[in-house]
Amino acid sequence: MELLPVHTPSGFNAGDLLSPLAAALAGEGPAVAPHADPAQTFTGELPNDDVALVISTSGSTGTPKQTMLSTDALAASSMATAMHLGQDGQWLLALPVHYIAGVQVLVRSLYAGTEPVLMDTGAPFSPEAFTAAAQAMTDRTRLTSLVPTQLHRLLTDPAPDTLAVLRRFDTILLGGAAASPSLLAQAKDSGLHVVRTYGMSETAGGCVYDGVPLPGVEVQEDQGRLWIAGDMLAEGYLGAPELSAERFAFHSGKRWFRTDDTGSVSGDGVVSVSGRLDDVIVTGGVKVSGAAVAAAAEQLPEVHQAVAMGLDDPEWGAVVGIVVVGSVDTGRLRSAVRSALGAPAVPKVVVELERLPLLPGGKTDRLAVRQLLAAARG
Repeated sequence: MELLPVHTPSGFNAGDLLSPLAAALAGEGPAVAPHADPAQTFTGELPNDDVALVISTSGSTGTPKQTMLSTDALAASSMATAMHLGQDGQWLLALPVHYIAGVQVLVRSLYAGTEPVLMDTGAPFSPEAFTAAAQAMTDRTRLTSLVPTQLHRLLTDPAPDTLAVLRRFDTILLGGAAASPSLLAQAKDSGLHVVRTYGMSETAGGCVYDGVPLPGVEVQEDQGRLWIAGDMLAEGYLGAPELSAERFAFHSGKRWFRTDDTGSVSGDGVVSVSGRLDDVIVTGGVKVSGAAVAAAAEQLPEVHQAVAMGLDDPEWGAVVGIVVVGSVDTGRLRSAVRSALGAPAVPKVVVELERLPLLPGGKTDRLAVRQLLAAARG
C-alpha cells in the first residue's frame, strides 16, 4: 500500500506519468499522486492495495481534499465513458494531470490502448498551442476534455485552422463549470459535437453526460441535494476517515457520495444541476441562488460568462455581486435578472472582465472573484 507522489510543476511532461500510472492500474506499482504544490504532503495510510490514484480536489472554495480512487473505479469510469460515447479513440490532453479531468485523459488512453497527444498544460492555454497539438493527432477517432473558458477562447479568438481542428473531434467533453447557453449555441453553430459533463474527483470525473447518468451510475435528489452511487466512487479521502464516513454513506443497500450540489432528477432519470449548497445568498431574509443569477445574466447575448455571489452587508446581511465576461449595460443586466428572479436577486455590484480568474485546472477561482467584487464595492 505504497504511494508515489509526483510533482507536476510548470513544464512537467505529462507523458512521464503514463508508465507509473499504467503500473498502478495493473497492480504492479504504487498508487500515483500527481500534485502541483511543491509543499503538498500526503499523510495517512491507503486502505487497501486497490487504490491506484490519489487526486486532490480543486480547492476552489476551501482546503483541497486528497481523493483515493481504486483501479476498479477508474476502470468503471473509463468503460462507462466509452459505452456512452460508443467509441474509444485518441485523446488530446489540454488540462493539468493533477486534476481528475486531466489524468482521466491518460487513464482512458491506457485502457483504450491509444497514444494521447499532450499539450504543455503548465503553460498558459492558447488557441495556437491547442491547434498545433490537435493537428498532431493521427487516429480517426479524436476526443478531448475542455473547460468552458478554454472553449470560449477557442471560439472567440481562434488561431488559423482552429475551427477546422475542433470540427475534427468526434466528441469534446465540456465540464468543470457550467457552460453558458451562448457558448453552447456558438459551439453548435460552429459544427462541434460538445457533450456537457458533470462529476467530481470523488466520482472519478464526469459521470453524467448531457444530463444522462453513465451506465452503472445512479443519481438521486434528497431535499435539493444530489447523491451519486456507482462503481466509479472513490474509496474516500486520504488521512481523513471521519470525513470519508460523512461524505460516503451506505443506504438502500448501496454506497453513495453526498455532493454539495443542488439539483433535481426527472421521472425518466435526467439530472439537472442548479448550483451549490454554499451558493445560496440570503439577502434581506430572502434566499437567492448565485447560480441562478449568473444563468439569468448569461441569457443576454453580450454576456459570455458570469459568476454571482453574496457580499456581506450590515443592512441586508448580504447583497448580490456579479462578475461578467463581456461588455453589458448595467441597467439592462439588472433588468434581466429582476425579470427572471425578482428584485432581491438584482446585483448591487457589477464588474466587467475580459476573462474570469482561473485556478490552474481551468475552474473559476471563486476566491479571486470575491476579492474583485469586494474591491469594486469599496
